[in-house]
Amino acid sequence: MPLAMNRDVFITCAVTGSGSTQGRSPHVPRSPAQIADSAIAAAKAGAAIVHCHVRDPDTGAPSRDLGLFREVTDRIRASDTDVVLNLTAGMGGDMVFGPSERPLPLNKDGTDMAGAAERVEHVKQCRPEICTLDCGTMNFAEADYVMTNTPGMLTAMGRMMTALGVKPEIEAFDTGHLWYAKQLVADGVLEPDALVQLCMGVPWGAPDDLNTFMAMVNNVPPEWTFSAFGLGRNEMAYVAASVLAGGNVRVGLEDNLMLDRGVLAENWQLVERAANIIENLGARVIGPDEVRKKLNLTKQAPEG
Repeated sequence: MPLAMNRDVFITCAVTGSGSTQGRSPHVPRSPAQIADSAIAAAKAGAAIVHCHVRDPDTGAPSRDLGLFREVTDRIRASDTDVVLNLTAGMGGDMVFGPSERPLPLNKDGTDMAGAAERVEHVKQCRPEICTLDCGTMNFAEADYVMTNTPGMLTAMGRMMTALGVKPEIEAFDTGHLWYAKQLVADGVLEPDALVQLCMGVPWGAPDDLNTFMAMVNNVPPEWTFSAFGLGRNEMAYVAASVLAGGNVRVGLEDNLMLDRGVLAENWQLVERAANIIENLGARVIGPDEVRKKLNLTKQAPEG
């Protein structure tokens, strides 16, 4: 296929995530103030979009607490740095089974299953421009953990997001997720100008080899906008690969903790390095205003 390099690239910074990474780096932010400050620093380094989870400030454990989401978004909005807000909506679909001979009852430690409205409530209250929609169910790294997103749940959540005027960012961890996302568009649940994040190298989704990556890219409809990331040491390689394939990029401590071998990164440093790669390829890093126009985003005020 001919090279179709993207010349106008936006960077998303995935600021903290929900994985157990806080014990492996002091730079992974926990409190709302730390998450907001890290997001703002990433924006100043060139990130047009910040993708935010929240964590329990004391333990670092992933959280769905509405007050934490509200504090993070309020702090970012109150700063003098403009950036597109992207909140996770991936929490609330976590199932942890018992051992292989006794899978039921589910393990209460780690299982967190919520209804569609509850999973989207923080989006309703905070009104970011973007929120994520994990477009499938998959085994997700740990032995007995399943990330659960049924077709019915995705339809319900997608309709709510669209009605709120918040653009879903489809998280595609494998080709089947793209297949179902296209069905959501065909059914009128999502708008035709969809946004998708290609998630490479997440166990046990799409492996982070280039053949699989191009299979994912070739399954993205031409009227959609895509971005991509690779986990760990391949994070910066996927910055180049995604731009060359016509896409945008995501970096951040959710996906990779290292700047170089033995050197722990901060979010702004990862964004700065990604921006340098993009510009050295001959492309341009675009800011939040251009991203809003490109993606047809609506900047809204939070609920009072």
